[in-house]
Amino acid sequence: MSLIDEQLARLAREHEERGEKREAERRVASAPAAEIAGIIEIAPERERELASRIGTLAEAQSAFAAFDFENGATASLIELLLLAGVRLRASDIHIEPQEVAVSLRMRIDGIMQDAGTIPIPYHKLFSSRLKLLARMKLNADKPQDGRFSVRLPESQIEVRVSSVPSQYGETVVMRILDPRALETDIGSLGLRQDDFAIVMRELSVPNGMILNTGPTGSGKTTTLYSFLKKVARPEKKAITIEDPIEYAISGIEQTQVSEDKGYSFATGLKAIVRQDPDIILVGEIRDAETAEIGMQAALTGHQVFSTVHANDAAGAIPRLLDMGVQKETIGPAINLIMGQRLVRRLCEKCKKPAGADAVMHEKIKKYLEMLPARASREGLSVEGMRDSVGCIACDNTGYRGRIALFELFPINADAEKIIAANTGYADLYAFAIARGMVTMQQDGMLKVLHGITTVAEIEAATGPISF
Repeated sequence: MSLIDEQLARLAREHEERGEKREAERRVASAPAAEIAGIIEIAPERERELASRIGTLAEAQSAFAAFDFENGATASLIELLLLAGVRLRASDIHIEPQEVAVSLRMRIDGIMQDAGTIPIPYHKLFSSRLKLLARMKLNADKPQDGRFSVRLPESQIEVRVSSVPSQYGETVVMRILDPRALETDIGSLGLRQDDFAIVMRELSVPNGMILNTGPTGSGKTTTLYSFLKKVARPEKKAITIEDPIEYAISGIEQTQVSEDKGYSFATGLKAIVRQDPDIILVGEIRDAETAEIGMQAALTGHQVFSTVHANDAAGAIPRLLDMGVQKETIGPAINLIMGQRLVRRLCEKCKKPAGADAVMHEKIKKYLEMLPARASREGLSVEGMRDSVGCIACDNTGYRGRIALFELFPINADAEKIIAANTGYADLYAFAIARGMVTMQQDGMLKVLHGITTVAEIEAATGPISF
């Protein structure tokens, strides 16, 4: 039994006998942090036993349905939930109290999937156990954040925990940060040959900023981590400032934003610049001060990677201007702006030819004619399109894994002039297209013609396609 389980059991015995369950929770919540280990260590035999039973979503659902809530330990339920999430490649696990039961859902390849339920009477102890692990207060009726680690036989996974009060109890979301996601190198991101050449060229420049745009969950950080790993060398100093640190990277100094201690992106970046770095990764540009410091660093010999929330590559410039960044700074400081989305990959085990008709043939022909010249047409045809089917390997979804869609907007001398002229978004977008930018939607359609994904996925990520 773990230390936390022993504490819960002992305090429950001491106080529940006297009808003082709240007091038990209070005393556990006030226990010194050193007495509560924010880590779950899963024994090899337990990991093998769970792995043998859970390989698909249906098997996970069966395992939760068969769980003995009356006699089973809360720790065993958490182990089952986390191992199922890891086995199914879930990015997030959602625990959502409803009126009659607690819903367990997992986000797999970007899509929410039902995994099972927890009976209402067991929700309180379950959520208390999670909050203890994440070093969160048990009796706080307000949003909280925490984290803990899961130590597996061959890896250690970090789990970020967020809880918010809801109508029927606390809703908890656990984000699973599996370091194996960082094993993806630049060549595996999904960049086409021409885009890959642009990225490699810009990574070879020792100063300047590469800015990645897209919504939350679009894979921006993973892409920048792959860039960081590519350029990091023992003879160079690389420092990051993140909120929070998602993955530990060997050989790189990583710092984490702590607003309550006055360590914001802006103040942290000021300090980092004084640490004599060669390479800086800023998790996100949220304000003018962070942007200005980052761009000054890019202009003074540093290689800077960062992200900003914008709909596409061209939209990053108006976003920065809205923050109050000087337009004269943006062009000279930024080398490359990227736009990114994630779409699901077709399952290699069960995908089938799409069988397009004559109308689709004509649409695709016209679509290819509109593509920028640098996008290769080699091997592209309607015959390459595939449809989803569904099988055991993909939990009958027809998809397994995800791939990124990209658009690249290199900032050259001409781009600097149009930015300095305070041009609006529409003109910036038209300029990027005129200079040969392949949009995320076009990149997606090229992947469709290669049989990697489907038109439905591209439209879900980028909007309706106009052939």
